Amino acid sequence: MPTLEFREAIRQAIDESLAADERVILFGEDVAVAGGVFVTTPGLYEKYGPERVFDTPISELAITSAAYGSAVCGLRPVIEIMFGDFLPLAMDSIVNQAAKFFYISGEQGSVPLVVRAAVGAGGRFGAIHSQNPGTWFQNVPGLKVVAPSTPADALALLKASIADDNPVLFLEHKRLYSVKQELESVGDEPVSLGQARVVREGLDVTLVSIMKGVGDCLEAAARLSSIGVQAEVIDLRTLRPFDHDTLLASLAKTNRLVAIEEGPLTGGWAGEVLAVVAEHGLHDIDDVWRLATPDHPIPFSPPLEDAFLPGVDTIVASVCERLGVQAPR
Repeated sequence: MPTLEFREAIRQAIDESLAADERVILFGEDVAVAGGVFVTTPGLYEKYGPERVFDTPISELAITSAAYGSAVCGLRPVIEIMFGDFLPLAMDSIVNQAAKFFYISGEQGSVPLVVRAAVGAGGRFGAIHSQNPGTWFQNVPGLKVVAPSTPADALALLKASIADDNPVLFLEHKRLYSVKQELESVGDEPVSLGQARVVREGLDVTLVSIMKGVGDCLEAAARLSSIGVQAEVIDLRTLRPFDHDTLLASLAKTNRLVAIEEGPLTGGWAGEVLAVVAEHGLHDIDDVWRLATPDHPIPFSPPLEDAFLPGVDTIVASVCERLGVQAPR
């Protein structure tokens, strides 16, 4: 059975999109000659040449501004912001220009632009190279925010993002790049942006997460099953559009839900999950809560960083406490 590595899935999605549409271009810091600092784009410069795959100066605002301009003029740029922590340097181009253009043009112009960014903690990168910036953009109308958890989803969702006529922020967790997945086939199964996925069925509690958190939830669910607690796991896959229906259908079945977010408790997407539950799902519900990181910067120290993140042990302990059962040993 063939296997697909997450970083290769990213490369394959871009490669196939470049081959399928001559309007697609790729640029950013070290994405061409070096093949990407996280080795996600090797060989594309040699295959497609410097007019379609090229390196840029170290300026996030210049990269996103050039991408916005080229998208408005008919190209379909895919750009890389090496670390998502530096997306604030490009806020104007993304939030005030790309996300608003369809509206302010009277629906006459689109911005088919994909902003890729490596995000996430656990790699000992420190406080300003480890954040998850998805929630910084979640409330921006006109912008889509995608956050895959598996190589198969990375391939399918990135291809769908590049084909989309709207600006898309595509988040790639650094701790997932080396993850491999066995697949019956590495093909063209289509996915829709904005559709969550139930990755494990259960009846007792719903675990909701994105990116690396989905794998943590699956491992926690396996541990919980040893004590008779059957957890359902939902991968949101996109933060915007946000799939309310899958979330609420699962909650109606389990009557308990916990959202696990690798990000600060205050103002995070987990709070949005609980808000959806409060507005639409509070009927005979036993319990809903969230797990997130404390409201302070991400530590650099390995032991402190590990303790800071809501990992498998935290999920298992929290579920057992809320359900009033003894945690598995």
